[in-house]
Amino acid sequence: MRIRKAVFPVAGLGTRFLPATKAIAKEMLPIVDKPLIQYAVQEAISAGAEELIFITGRSKNSIMDHFDKAYELETELEQRGKEKLLAIVREVLPPGVTCIFIRQAEALGLGHAVLCAWPAVGDEDFSVILADDLIDGKLRPCLAQMQRVYQEYGTSVVAVQKVPKDEISSYGVVEVQPVAPGLGEVRRIVEKPKKEDAPSDLAVVGRYILTPRIFKLLERTPRGAGGEIQLTDAISMMIQEQTVLAYEFEGTRYDCGSKLGYLKANVEYGLKHEEIGGEFTRYMKDMAADLNSLAPKEKKQG
Repeated sequence: MRIRKAVFPVAGLGTRFLPATKAIAKEMLPIVDKPLIQYAVQEAISAGAEELIFITGRSKNSIMDHFDKAYELETELEQRGKEKLLAIVREVLPPGVTCIFIRQAEALGLGHAVLCAWPAVGDEDFSVILADDLIDGKLRPCLAQMQRVYQEYGTSVVAVQKVPKDEISSYGVVEVQPVAPGLGEVRRIVEKPKKEDAPSDLAVVGRYILTPRIFKLLERTPRGAGGEIQLTDAISMMIQEQTVLAYEFEGTRYDCGSKLGYLKANVEYGLKHEEIGGEFTRYMKDMAADLNSLAPKEKKQG
């Protein structure tokens, strides 16, 4: 019961990062020295994925190029004796892992993007990863954690996280029946509710393990919030037929679809980077000291 196929919906325009994303995919924005999509791919491979299915748009050729073999670059690095850099380039796509690229002709939402993957997924259970949700799983990657739940229960699993009430309207939100610590059966799922209407503070984030039944349901899912085909609407139909579990993963999530989340991720990953982490830590300490010296001093009483 290993998930062999992973789907990456990467057709979004990335308008919140314009003009940086005018010519390159938002998923190619780097966290220190690796693009977001590479972190997502490495997470999928860590959970056993062998076939990577990218749902792309017209401006996403940079993703295809990133996972293609770079003969000229590898030859140049080899001739110059740059063995470490050569290994880094070759590790972008490990041996035995294949890529499939499918064009999403219209931007009709996440549900439609997942539906586009049907011909490549077939009748297998599969995972879905949203690259701009960067998750540092600490001891074990998020999808690998979910894989363990899937292996134990043999059913669909969605990753969830508690979010502040003021942010709840940006997410799909679940109501669950507890099954085990950090694990519940989804009883209801609502896309982008008002905070007063939210069934809980558990929001679905960008990791899913799904059965192929989702495709039939997406076929008849009407357009929902934002005029798009919402994956949460199809999952809402699925829970009437099959068990869907909500798993509170262990780790830290960075919303790299927002500027602030993206900057936080770069700082956090920079601090622990094996090459620059020490020097960057000293820089951040110096900056913190400088900012502290500029802070207004409290007036003494009396």
